Amino acid sequence: MLTRAPEEPTVREFDAAVTSVDGRDVTLDQTYFYAESGGQPADRGTLGGIPLDDVQKADGSVVHTLASAPDFDEGETITGVIDDDFRTYCMRAHTASHVLYGAGRRILSDLGYGGFDISPEKVRVDFVTTTEIDDGVLVELERLVNRAVWDARPVSWEEVPAEEAFERDDVAFNTKTEEGVMDDSDTIRLVTVEDWDVAACGGTHVSNTLEIGPVTVLDRSNPGEGLTRVEFAVGLTGIDRRATVHRAALDTARELETSVDDAAEAAASLRAEKQSLEAERRELESELLTERITEFEALAKNGAQWHVGVLDGFDSNDAGDVAKDVVREENETDVVAAVGAGERPYLVVAAGSDSGVDAGDVVSRATDEFGGGGGGGATFAQGGGLDADPADVTSFLKDA
Repeated sequence: MLTRAPEEPTVREFDAAVTSVDGRDVTLDQTYFYAESGGQPADRGTLGGIPLDDVQKADGSVVHTLASAPDFDEGETITGVIDDDFRTYCMRAHTASHVLYGAGRRILSDLGYGGFDISPEKVRVDFVTTTEIDDGVLVELERLVNRAVWDARPVSWEEVPAEEAFERDDVAFNTKTEEGVMDDSDTIRLVTVEDWDVAACGGTHVSNTLEIGPVTVLDRSNPGEGLTRVEFAVGLTGIDRRATVHRAALDTARELETSVDDAAEAAASLRAEKQSLEAERRELESELLTERITEFEALAKNGAQWHVGVLDGFDSNDAGDVAKDVVREENETDVVAAVGAGERPYLVVAAGSDSGVDAGDVVSRATDEFGGGGGGGATFAQGGGLDADPADVTSFLKDA
């Protein structure tokens, strides 16, 4: 026989006759232990006073795997005790997943079930939807779920003819997790959250959404193409997470010298100010770098006006960008060769298109002379890791 847990989820203790014992595996003439399936884990508890390791369905029976070999035999009557805390948690968590899907029905397009799982700390539901579940949608899902909990909606379950169930548009089917409910069966068990959600499901549930308690959405992710995973918590994990978020919001508001309600606007204003200051800083840095480069020693080589010198405190990318600007904007400057200060200096070369100088060739000669590597084209090239003093590199550039 299969478990009676889904139909009578409040039973926590029962007597049953042992029908078989195979090592640590035991079957009974009846059981109220939930066997792992549909994303819901197996019940915990004791059988004949021995802790359970696992409960699984096998060959039309429920197999109870004990932590140690039993001291009872086939035919004896023993007592099963279901762990109340864990069963109650699973009932709340499983029902909360239905309420979450019902919330999804109201705001997500082209909705379908992609998966479901309960772990001791959190629950996940995988949505198939064309709607992007961004922060705003996530918050609205949480709001709707907790509103449905607050509304104390009755939860019920019944067996209906399979043909009737499949013809109903309001029934959610999860063929991945509920194969045991739907395969080769004349009837399908439907779980209904009144005026909210109907789903084919073989799990254990509370009888009213109010029993779920507060639900806290934790995160979202994309486990596969077309899927959005929403993770949430009921019970202590959710309560602790909500307290952490509330504390962080209060701390943030205090640091921003505003209220929690206005914290987002204050943070956005601060970010805009930071971006403005960052842009101003980069502009000033660019002006300073331009000034440094234009102050390089100027020399004429083969009809081209060169500026060659050492830069301290600027990286090669910034130096390269400004060197190109100087060549473009300063008519009297045809070539800029900037050498970075340091033990392994860089070299950037920018050359005007009419200068007659190939920047890539200049860098190639320098790396042939001093090692390192680099490359580029005729108008711009750069190298790095030169094994030389920066002054020796500038001397090479002037004399070569």
